[in-house]
Amino acid sequence: MKLRDEDFEQPILELERKLAEVRGYPQTNGNLREIEKLEKKILKTRKEIFAGLNAWQRTLVARNAKRPYFLDYAEHLFTDFIEIHGDRRYSDDLAIVGGIARFEGRPVVAVGHQKGRGVKQKLKRNFGMPNPEGYRKALRIMKFGEKFKIPVLSFIDTVGAYPGIGAEERGQAEAIAHNLREISRIKTPIVVIVTGEGGSGGALAIGIGDKILMLEYATYSVISPEGCAAILWKDQSRVKEAATNMKMSAKDLSKFGLIDKIVPEPTGGAHVDHEGMSRILGKHILEALEALDQYPIEDLKELRYQKFRKMGELQESPPEAEQKG
Repeated sequence: MKLRDEDFEQPILELERKLAEVRGYPQTNGNLREIEKLEKKILKTRKEIFAGLNAWQRTLVARNAKRPYFLDYAEHLFTDFIEIHGDRRYSDDLAIVGGIARFEGRPVVAVGHQKGRGVKQKLKRNFGMPNPEGYRKALRIMKFGEKFKIPVLSFIDTVGAYPGIGAEERGQAEAIAHNLREISRIKTPIVVIVTGEGGSGGALAIGIGDKILMLEYATYSVISPEGCAAILWKDQSRVKEAATNMKMSAKDLSKFGLIDKIVPEPTGGAHVDHEGMSRILGKHILEALEALDQYPIEDLKELRYQKFRKMGELQESPPEAEQKG
């Protein structure tokens, strides 16, 4: 029977259940050999499945609830992490977390979306969809980096900004626009990492940076595939077609020059090995910071400005070329 796109990991899960069952038996030589055999088969199956993922399946991987979120990365990457709360205007939006920490011995400022796991945490974190006060908090924290001349690390993973009435009343669009302007002017190096979903202005509001890294199975787009299908075709059954045409994968965005580097994930995705993913990501963040250390801050600001000015350039054919065609 052919599996649905949503069930593409089912063969892996079945093997993992069988492995857990065998591990519960007495550890005889025969069982140990069976365990080793199953572990190899799981690894092989993961490689085969993830080598052939389509655009919609990649979107599902980016949304996997077991993927590491900002606080998971903070646990593995940082020491002396001190969280900073509130925007000093309205409240403390827990959909965005940030603070001061040490990364590889050097001080950094870090902010990121936090989706939450389980019903209580998801409600507490508003499913990782920030309100205006979340973006104002993020900018406030980033300004610490500028004040103390330390780099900023920004972790993106959100379906988008919260579209509620209260958020609109408190200036959601203005908060995002304000961040875009102010972060572009910050006088300190900024490294942005798209770890899961990069959704619309909700992601871009903390996504201005000098180096933009993107995990292998993350997505980054102006709208979700569901939203795209609803607007273009008014037909949710075409969501897979939308995901393909939107070119939202790391590979596609790298070709367009919208990101600087693709960060490889462990076999089977970041959700199967948080610690391993953090080690890989840490190396790439360190490389990015060392590269940015070579530039005077005024040069970095200009390069940052030019970087985003080039995005979405349109080249028009002269009238005579159109006639010949």
